[in-house]
Amino acid sequence: MTTISITLRGENTKTPSLLPTSVLDRSVHLYLRSAPTLLPLYLSHAACRSSLPLKMVTPQSLFTLFGVYGDVQRVKILYNKKDSALIQMSDANQAQLAMSHLNGQKMYGKIIRATLSKHQTVALPRDGLDDQGLTKDYANSPLHRFKKPGSKNFQNIFPPSATLHLSNIPQDVTEDDLRLLFSNAGGTVKAFKFFQDRKMALIQMSTVEESVQALIDLHNYNMGCNQHLRVSFSKSTI
Repeated sequence: MTTISITLRGENTKTPSLLPTSVLDRSVHLYLRSAPTLLPLYLSHAACRSSLPLKMVTPQSLFTLFGVYGDVQRVKILYNKKDSALIQMSDANQAQLAMSHLNGQKMYGKIIRATLSKHQTVALPRDGLDDQGLTKDYANSPLHRFKKPGSKNFQNIFPPSATLHLSNIPQDVTEDDLRLLFSNAGGTVKAFKFFQDRKMALIQMSTVEESVQALIDLHNYNMGCNQHLRVSFSKSTI
């Protein structure tokens, strides 16, 4: 197992030193630093006196984003340092893939910095200890993209992009329905294109950051009749 860790840092916080990237059997450490264009709207004064975004990073949001690049086993947001988290991947290759694709990307107005961590695995809370839902075990999640050997998902791993690939779209869902859904996720839809069978589509957001947010919010979204939308980054443009 290999683990990933994330931290939300203020604009003036020094970047921690990076561990050697050759140590692939260790966890990955991620740091989210404030972008120069950070808007006051994203800041919360109530979150442990940290400059955290209003949309708090949660174990589920990290599971969804990092799950694009590997099967996330556990996520832990640190109890006494809630601007930091650890993410445990299934293996070192998946951790390296997540690092290479997500390092430098924006999430909730912050910039992700990824390094290797000294932690080997993510520890679960002791029995009877309430950690406020900061640690989640996803080992048996049905949402793992890569649990089936030879899955086509292995051939469709791309860096974050403004264009998203949608699949498992119900037949009665229209272009307007999907445009409205993704607009309500907080972004601007620039273009849309159905595939011929209308079970898949491409949707282009105005920025990569909006696309990241939309994927986090809408992957596995229930479109009705227990049919869940699948969202991934696309190498295509519209």
